[in-house]
Amino acid sequence: MTTRQPRTTTSRPAPCRSAGPPLDVVEWRLCRLREAGFPSALAASLARMRVDLHALLELVDAGCPPELAARILSPLDDRAPVEHPAPRDGIDWATGAGAA
Repeated sequence: MTTRQPRTTTSRPAPCRSAGPPLDVVEWRLCRLREAGFPSALAASLARMRVDLHALLELVDAGCPPELAARILSPLDDRAPVEHPAPRDGIDWATGAGAA
C-alpha cells in the first residue's frame, strides 16, 4: 500500500491555464503575450487583432524586441493605397510593362 504525501505548497494552475472552464481565446492570447514579455497595453491590443500569435512568439524567442515583432507582423491598413516607387530602369515590375 502506498501512502500519499501531503502537498506542502499550494497547487496553482500553470500559466495561461484555468482551473475551471477554458479561458476565452482573447484572454489566452493576452496571457501568452504577457508571458513572452510584451507590455500590457501592446499585449491587450495584439490579443484582439488578427495577428499570427505563433509568429510573434517565434520572433521574440529569436531575440526580436516585442515592439518590433508586433510592428513586423501587424496587418497593413487596408484603407491606405499601396504606392510603388517610380521604376528606375524603365520597367514597371508591378505590371511587367516597360521599355526593353
